[in-house]
Amino acid sequence: MSILVDKNSRVLVQGITGGAGLFHTERMIAYGTNIVGGVTPGKGGQTAAGLPVFDTVAECVAATGADTSVIFLPAQFVKEAAIESIRAGLKFLVVIPEHIPIHDMLHVRREAVAHGATVIGGNTAGIITPGQANLGIMPDIAFTRGRVGTVSRSGSITYYVADTLSRTGYGETTCVGLGGDPVLGSTFDEILLKFESDPATKAVVMCGEIGGVYEERAARVIPDMRTPVLVMIGGVYAPPGKRMGHAGAIVEGTMGTAKEKLELLADHGAHPCRTFSEIPETLKKLGV
Repeated sequence: MSILVDKNSRVLVQGITGGAGLFHTERMIAYGTNIVGGVTPGKGGQTAAGLPVFDTVAECVAATGADTSVIFLPAQFVKEAAIESIRAGLKFLVVIPEHIPIHDMLHVRREAVAHGATVIGGNTAGIITPGQANLGIMPDIAFTRGRVGTVSRSGSITYYVADTLSRTGYGETTCVGLGGDPVLGSTFDEILLKFESDPATKAVVMCGEIGGVYEERAARVIPDMRTPVLVMIGGVYAPPGKRMGHAGAIVEGTMGTAKEKLELLADHGAHPCRTFSEIPETLKKLGV
């Protein structure tokens, strides 16, 4: 099993006729993802990557039965595109662009909550359920089907963790890119609870980074989870005030440091891992 996406997901691409949208649509199709159409206002009736293009999400849904969207649009257009998809009845959205205005993402999240939809991103590499669906820009070579879920704010850390799990025989159920912007569509605790409900996921590797409070929020649910949670935090040696690559990765005083996050999560039942090699070692100790 998996969470959020599988081979039965019917995916549309918003921005399919753009350079990035078309390139990654072709990649997703080559992987086996069930892409059913695309949306670009003003280009309805055309085709892209062999798929029909529609002017609106509602038209695409009516014609194809799409239930999931991947958004490849400039940041300033994400709010309108995401809310259009949510109001058209889509239940899962992957928002690829970075630097989306904070106020816009607050609107998107409020709309998603009101309609029972799940959004990941912005600034996400996407999501992959190995062997079934790859939504976004993740390099599929790193992933194999298995029994460990991952959720991460960093695309690069996601790939290294997946490669480690694959090489040591654990593999992955689903790998979720939470996103690196300051305001995100989903939080660690929300995704952890989805993994908790998946019987195929025997453990979860949570990969955070300095800055923000998303990792701290996970401490609210980890103590009640039956599924073991392993934690890595990028930026262990980052000094206070250090900015990393993501807009959400900045330490304010003592809050948001890697040390503070690791200690808090360990106190709430998570299993801290400071290096990639510690992940399979910890899984083995846990009997996963």
